[in-house]
Order: sequence, then structure tokens, then C-alpha cells
Amino acid sequence: MGDVVSQALLQMIDVRLSYDSRQILAGVDLQVSAGEVCALMGLSGMGKTSVLRAVATLQSFDAGSIVVDGIALRPGPLPAQFRLRPVRSKVGMVFQQHALFEHMTARENVVLALVHVLRMDREAAGRRAADLLEALEVAPRADAYPRALSWGEAQRVAIARALALDPRLLLLDEPTASLDPARRDRLGRTLRRLAGSDRGLLIATHDVAFARAHADRAVVLADGHVVERGPALTLLDRPSHDATRRLLQDDGGR
Repeated sequence: MGDVVSQALLQMIDVRLSYDSRQILAGVDLQVSAGEVCALMGLSGMGKTSVLRAVATLQSFDAGSIVVDGIALRPGPLPAQFRLRPVRSKVGMVFQQHALFEHMTARENVVLALVHVLRMDREAAGRRAADLLEALEVAPRADAYPRALSWGEAQRVAIARALALDPRLLLLDEPTASLDPARRDRLGRTLRRLAGSDRGLLIATHDVAFARAHADRAVVLADGHVVERGPALTLLDRPSHDATRRLLQDDGGR
């Protein structure tokens, strides 16, 4: 069993997952607490996205347990959609490629869950969406379609959409991909602000500079296991496992 974190919003114990007889997760233990930014690190193909998808109930898992803000997820096939609503209201997911609906404006992408999940009327949902887009500094692009947004703008709209249901746990998959250093730093400051509102963030990334600057803790995945964990600065400055050293070498001194 992994380290115990007070006020844990997420606890994963011995989580295992296979695809077509290939083991992706081989017993992952992981916790994230309120107010914390946790970097889930590792080279490509090490299972980072699979962890996020299992927590977000987008992917079933084979064994172990996942508890999200007091709601336990069990291994095996995913239950019916309506049974997943309680946990999905507690988890927001930002995908690496944003996954915004191309036929909807930025505002409409954010309004969608408010109307169809929370059953808000469209006027109230529009006000909530406007507030989120303003908080993420993308309000001037509210009427733009995803194809007209820059990568950074689309990312902030995706974060606004993920925050629409006010989840306590926010998951982000490689959020700094395609961002220059200035925009990475701007995103990091935004995410730190979000974590300060009694929310926990789990960020799958292999961006060492970003994790050093903005994460509280780092957890390193390799071969389906957590091989190292600890305060981000300490772990990344003084790694003790070969997988972490390979990650630092692969980062290329960004």
C-alpha cells in the first residue's frame, strides 16, 4: 500500500489493468489530497493516461480499488451510465487533445454539462459558463468555434468545461503539450490557483520543468508500478530510481 495522505480525494490501492493480455497497470497505489497538485510522471506508454481514465470512469480496471471523494469504484465492467453520475460529478477530466465539440462554440461547450447534467436553465448556465471563461482568461473567445482557437485557448476552454460541475478532483492529461515556456508557466499558475480552492489536481505529464515549478508531489510510473514518489523538487533533483533518471534524461533539459 502507498503513502497515506490526509483529506485524500483520491485513493488507488493495488489497481491492475490489462489490454489484450498486456498488463498496463500492475498494482498502482496513489493518493491525491485536497489543495494538492500531484504530477503523475513517466515516459510515454507507462500507463499515465490509463490511470486517469480509470479514475474518471472512462475505463474499467481489473483488480484493486479506487475511491474518489468517498465513492468507491470496483473492478470489472463499468456500470450503467446513470450509476456513474455521482462519481463523475466529483471528477473533471481535461484530455490531451482537448476533445471539444467542434460544432459548438467555446461557451456552448461549457454550457452543455450544466444543462444536461445539472439541469440548469440556459440563462443560468450561460452566466456560469461566462464566469468560468472569464476566470480562465478566455472570455473574449466565448463565441469562437474550436477550430478558430489557439492550442492554449482550446486548453483553457477544456479546463472551463471540466470545472463546470465544480468537481473536487481535476485530472489533466499532458496539459503542457505544444505550449511554449511562457504559456506553460501561465497554465501552471492557473492550476495552482484551482488547487487552492479545496480541489485536488492529478496531472499526467513527462514535463519535468513544469512539475518542478508547479507540483507539490511527483509520482513516477514505470512498468505498471509506482517506482518512486515524494515532494516534486526533491524527487526530480535527487532521483533514486533508474526510471526517474531516464525521465530526466528524456526531458532533454527543457
